[in-house]
Amino acid sequence: MNTPNKSGWKPEVNAPEDGMHAGPETVTGNRALMLDEPLIFELADNMATGVDLPEPASNAPSRLGGMERADAFGLPGLSEPEAVRHYTRLSRQNYAIDLGLFPLGSCTMKHNPRLNEKVARMPGFADCHPLAPVHTVQGALGVIHELGEWLCKLTGMPAVAMSPKAGAHGELCGILAIRAALEARGDARKVVLCPESAHGTNPATAAFAGYEVEDIPATGEGRVDFDALKARLGPDVAAVMITNPNTCGLFERDFRKIADAVHEAGGFVYCDGANFNAIVGRVRPGDLGVDAMHINLHKTFSTPHGGGGPGSGPVVFSEALAPFAPLPFVEQRGDSFHLVEEETAKADHEQSFGRMTAFHGQMGMFTRALAYMLSHGADGLKQVADDAVLNANYVLRGLDDLLHAPYASSGPCMHEALFGDDGFEGGLSTLDLAKSLIDEGYHPMTMYFPLVVHGAMLVEPTETESKASLDQFVAAFRNAAERAKAGDESMMQSPYYAPRRRLDETQAARKPVLAWQEPDET
Repeated sequence: MNTPNKSGWKPEVNAPEDGMHAGPETVTGNRALMLDEPLIFELADNMATGVDLPEPASNAPSRLGGMERADAFGLPGLSEPEAVRHYTRLSRQNYAIDLGLFPLGSCTMKHNPRLNEKVARMPGFADCHPLAPVHTVQGALGVIHELGEWLCKLTGMPAVAMSPKAGAHGELCGILAIRAALEARGDARKVVLCPESAHGTNPATAAFAGYEVEDIPATGEGRVDFDALKARLGPDVAAVMITNPNTCGLFERDFRKIADAVHEAGGFVYCDGANFNAIVGRVRPGDLGVDAMHINLHKTFSTPHGGGGPGSGPVVFSEALAPFAPLPFVEQRGDSFHLVEEETAKADHEQSFGRMTAFHGQMGMFTRALAYMLSHGADGLKQVADDAVLNANYVLRGLDDLLHAPYASSGPCMHEALFGDDGFEGGLSTLDLAKSLIDEGYHPMTMYFPLVVHGAMLVEPTETESKASLDQFVAAFRNAAERAKAGDESMMQSPYYAPRRRLDETQAARKPVLAWQEPDET
């Protein structure tokens, strides 16, 4: 077999001069079970239909009020088998966590236990309507309340807002609470500091909230430069937004010292909790001096990125910010649960900055997350963090002898391993290596982020991968890295075995073709 393996690639077989895949061409465009699926418009007959509808009576009155169709819509018509096959074939062109390891760094694409899916689909949760009377959704409100209690205990924070719908939405929630707290004391601060190692959404969120954003440099070992941060603190600094563990895959060891300095200067500390998976059960952010932190339920607590619905980014608050948290929230009164909203808010919630969204609306995420917590327990969640860190370090040490690992000497990494493209020959780039991984059957890792590392390759295996799956991934990665360092020009044409070759991703983003048009046969 002429297949990629650890002993080396054979470009004369797998990368022929014409740039096409090896082997004979086929009439269908398919390659074995890798199907070349046309657009649905190319498959369909506009006159066909998958159902038989009775002809309307000739004298039947129209109910369309003069809005009857004048011309054919041009919509595709398929039989039922054709429609099912089309979408099944398309689904096979997607890469998913159920197919293999998903190495996207800073994304925490972990396996989602099927138990959680079963719970999310239980009647009373799956069909819960946001406008249902409160007395009819006591179970759903109880789930929200219990989940909030878990988040407070795990973070060591006294209050939580459950309504933010994603990580960046949670960031905005935290920053708006900080702004409300500053306005309440008549303190018009205008600057938010963001270290180089923070997530890119941090400065975007601060700017969206009306703040000026300033960068704080990193040290040579990839952590926040404390001296530079302290020197910049002053009466104009509203907050510091720090990702911990940071995007270089490192824990910010000076976090408590940073928080104390920021508080002494009159500012607040926002922690990006997207990487909480590495420290859940091990570190309580409240003990580090955090004032606000969002938690991606769809990362740390089992539902990978939009699986089955929207994300969810609850925000935990310190005592200083709790009065300014958004509405609505769930409150337990005796044996029942109540939804505290503007019209029923108690006096101690009058400082709330308002709503982030009309409703909570993420029951699927709430039920999955709580099921995950209850099935693991406190000790199990601690093991989640331990295993996630262990797996990331296993990948780091499996590749750092071959790839540039800029912070390998800074000690063990946390949830993700970071590499650069130093040593690639022949004009090859990180993009070429990533496309070659597709030929190996893997979705590429996160590329060119963080920006502090040239040609960055960020890999987060999470805790749900076995040693066997990590060994296979590392072997594939090593093979691609060896080719890149040898200047194998055939990588510039990868992927060879994907349903589509290299796309113009820039044009696809800037000038997408969003509508089907019949080809001009003239």
